[in-house]
Amino acid sequence: MKILYVASEANPYAASGGLGDVMGALPSSVKKNDGSVEAEVIMPLYNTLKKEYRDNLTKVMDISFKLSWRSTGATIYSHTKDNVTYYFIENHYYFDRGRLYGEWDDGERFAFFSTAVIEFIIQSDRIPDILHANDWQSALTVIYLKTKYKDLYKLSSIKTVYTIHNIEYQGQYDLAILGDVFGLDNIYSGAVEYNGCINLMKGAITLSDFVTTVSPNYANELEHDFFAFGLANVIKANKYKIAGVINGIDYGYFSPNLGGDIYEAYSKDSVKEGKKANKKALQKELGLLQRVTTPLVALVTRLTPGKGIDLVSHIIEELLNEKVQVVLLGTGDGEYERYFSSLEDKYKNFKALIKFDRVLSKKIYAAADIFLMPSKSEPCGLAQMIACSYGTVPVVRSVGGLCDSIIPYGKEGANGFRFDNYNAHEMLFTIKSAIELYNNKKEWEKLRYSAMSSDFTWDNSALKYIEIYKNLLK
Repeated sequence: MKILYVASEANPYAASGGLGDVMGALPSSVKKNDGSVEAEVIMPLYNTLKKEYRDNLTKVMDISFKLSWRSTGATIYSHTKDNVTYYFIENHYYFDRGRLYGEWDDGERFAFFSTAVIEFIIQSDRIPDILHANDWQSALTVIYLKTKYKDLYKLSSIKTVYTIHNIEYQGQYDLAILGDVFGLDNIYSGAVEYNGCINLMKGAITLSDFVTTVSPNYANELEHDFFAFGLANVIKANKYKIAGVINGIDYGYFSPNLGGDIYEAYSKDSVKEGKKANKKALQKELGLLQRVTTPLVALVTRLTPGKGIDLVSHIIEELLNEKVQVVLLGTGDGEYERYFSSLEDKYKNFKALIKFDRVLSKKIYAAADIFLMPSKSEPCGLAQMIACSYGTVPVVRSVGGLCDSIIPYGKEGANGFRFDNYNAHEMLFTIKSAIELYNNKKEWEKLRYSAMSSDFTWDNSALKYIEIYKNLLK
């Protein structure tokens, strides 16, 4: 079984979020769990690629093709990692931009990318059994296969899977550029038209053979307008072929017993002393009072309303009047950055670290006792899983993948706390419940051990995807 994953990013080559993490881990896990699978990934070759990888690329071939009225082409390179071949599409005009997204011509850039993927399949004669596309940037690979390339016999056996990582970003454009930019004839406008405009995600959902989301609960939530950003009716119409498969985390990177970037390595069996050592070291580094018995609450997040930061801003001062320390790491809306920064002068038990810092984030995970993640919407979420790995008990809202991954205290297999409503004081009361349990050392150690025992390996996700692929090929 040959699977070609199509994505706009993949760790460690280029990543801006969860999609990059998935494409850096899922293909190799699928390969590991089924040795008969030939897993390949194809993505753009951005000029942000680190030299250590660029110097080790192997040229595969040059391809040329037409996209609408444009005669264009690309050079294909490859690199192998963890038994997975990664292909890179090089075109200096489209991908030498210094960043992955946010360009005025992103629609054209990823129309080019998607066309290049199909043309590479054709011209290299490397026909996959499954083409697995991800998010709006590669939605056109599915759309093209089912429309303008549908009569090409050598592509007719390819089955398509499309994964929604975040439905908020759909690839919406004016219908007037259907032919000029996307190279699609007007006879196919119905496939991509939604609410009077081009919607690439809608087209991929409708035309793909199977659709997945990044958690089972998120798949159910997308039937409701609040979560679906206008696509609820499309989700409902295609419910028969949609399933949620929760993501995993890389325990080779997020594991306290490996040490890495944290102050002192520890395991489940040495978590009590390990936590104390890491907390004391972080308190010293940040200028907080070195009191290992004081509960430390952490947030590692984007400072945006969607992450529940408006809830945090409502109750943060009330929380800081408790016997607690709070550390916040992240960047985002200027309003929140300024507000949280201003609190440092007033509260000596609070630190606002307004920056993106992967190393520091791991130190915080290792040192903190409680991890707060009050998202308004969360397709899957990785931070709560990472927190569990480090024995930092999550307090999360019952939404999306947070609901699938965190079992609330009081239930069998509990690994954290959950609150249901998007309400600041309901969140605060749940944090206070966690602090109260923290002061009951025997119960806290049991919950912390249970959190560290949570299994968020990619193997679980890989096995479910293998089942999906095999069912499609039957």
